[in-house]
Amino acid sequence: MELYANEKLETFLRNVDHTSELVMELNSTDTATHEKAVERADRLVASMQEEKSCKSVINRTVINNSHSSVSGTVTATCEPGENPEIFMKALEHDAEERKQRRQIKEKKASALKDKGNKAFAVGDFESAVRAYTEGLEQLRDMQVLYTNRAQAFIRLNKFKEAISDCEWALKCNDKCIKAYVLMGKAHLALRNFTESRQCYEKIMNIAPEREGMVKDYLTRVELEQRKTLQEEIAQQELKEGKEEATRVPDLLRNLAKSNELNLYYCGGVELLTQAIRDSTGQAIFRLNNGFSIITGNDSIRRCLAQTSKEASSDELCVSVLRLWRTICNGNEENQQLLLDCLSTREQIVQLLTSRSSAVQQECLALLCVYSHTQHGRRVVMEKLNLYRMVENLMECIHNEDAPGIPALAVLENLAGEKKFRTQFRETFTEVFAPPFEHLLEHFSVSSQDLLLDFISVVGAMSLDEVISKNMASRKEFWRSSSAAMVRCASCEYRSILYPLLGLMINTASNPAPAIQEYAVESCSRCVVLLSDPDGGIITCRTTSCLNLRQHCLSYYSRHPVY
Repeated sequence: MELYANEKLETFLRNVDHTSELVMELNSTDTATHEKAVERADRLVASMQEEKSCKSVINRTVINNSHSSVSGTVTATCEPGENPEIFMKALEHDAEERKQRRQIKEKKASALKDKGNKAFAVGDFESAVRAYTEGLEQLRDMQVLYTNRAQAFIRLNKFKEAISDCEWALKCNDKCIKAYVLMGKAHLALRNFTESRQCYEKIMNIAPEREGMVKDYLTRVELEQRKTLQEEIAQQELKEGKEEATRVPDLLRNLAKSNELNLYYCGGVELLTQAIRDSTGQAIFRLNNGFSIITGNDSIRRCLAQTSKEASSDELCVSVLRLWRTICNGNEENQQLLLDCLSTREQIVQLLTSRSSAVQQECLALLCVYSHTQHGRRVVMEKLNLYRMVENLMECIHNEDAPGIPALAVLENLAGEKKFRTQFRETFTEVFAPPFEHLLEHFSVSSQDLLLDFISVVGAMSLDEVISKNMASRKEFWRSSSAAMVRCASCEYRSILYPLLGLMINTASNPAPAIQEYAVESCSRCVVLLSDPDGGIITCRTTSCLNLRQHCLSYYSRHPVY
């Protein structure tokens, strides 16, 4: 019966569309169009007269409460022999009434949508669902109400309901990107990985320019599927009672004991680190509440906060950092969980300035694990205090006893991310530039590898246009670079010359008075280097020389010498 009603409704709607077109043609000022419309109207009336001998009636149509695209009523009558223009005016009047009724419903539905949005914004998702539902009772084809309600359903972990709403939104608009995004999230939560991928891939067909967003979502699907598989294997091994699998929970129970000596915890953490050999061990650690057990231990917490006065506190701190590195290496879920803890992420940043070189090294090794993957870099940028972290990494570079090269390795990996570069646009000349310029002027044989890595970091950061322009305007950079060129002419520092000139060339592409001031000096030094027998570096030197020469000529054109 419902199928019959829907077919009848669709037929009626098509008739209304045809009638609306006929009304427009009857009102046309074009004579030919008007005459054709009159003929069509005559045929329409004739066909209606054949169906009913006395009176033709288009019955009032009332839709039920199921999802549909239109609600309203249409009634029009025409006596046999009546002028077709009168009949068309009656239909036109009825269509206008339908339009007015829809406008009223649209206004009510829009108000309910706003009410739902306000409830959603304050976290009252149940109220938001009720408001969106009331809005849909007013207007069944309002796409945004379906997607908004789907979003609220996801927050309430009602994923099947969210999928249903997304499907209805797509019936309203089959190119609704938001519906595909939300449906993909709901399927992912239900671990329907294939369906989730399909939702995101359909976005590429609709909007190819959203490729970056789609890749990000597909990566999340891949990570979640990998996590699920790891946990299924881990659960199976625990269920079978395998010795390697049960060892991790046993060690965690021992570490949950309180009021033990630091050496006790240090030994337990080392044994736990050795027991975690692969992704299955990492998953078992996670599934057995390992993060909470370790961070909840008072002795461990004091050591990580560097407030413990007990013996072996640094050793315990090193052991815990090594454990973090083991459970996070190649495991995106564990990386996320570790930095979800506020105290842990604060401690990791602070430990970069530890008085213990061993603690610093382990902390840097942990950050290197994060910085090697795009997911890890994203977690670091989202969770850590980046400005404070970079400041502390710079202290590692300044301190001759500190592991400066690993610190620069972390920075170089992060500098490859556009978001990281953008975040340091305003503070680059305060945080990065001064220590770099200082190293350019005071490097030695023992620190030339450090300078090479620093040049790579600054070069990566200078991919940002704002940072590159700021660097070009610094007299300190051009002065220190010019001085470094003189020292690099000797054989023992020759490895620095090529990357340094490359950085100078790229930076010089931004016109700035500071470049013009040092152009003559740098150009003369480049000319001397052109005669160098090292052919592999001549092209770079020549280009640099010509580039700086242009700035030199520009400078003298504005400041002639008499």
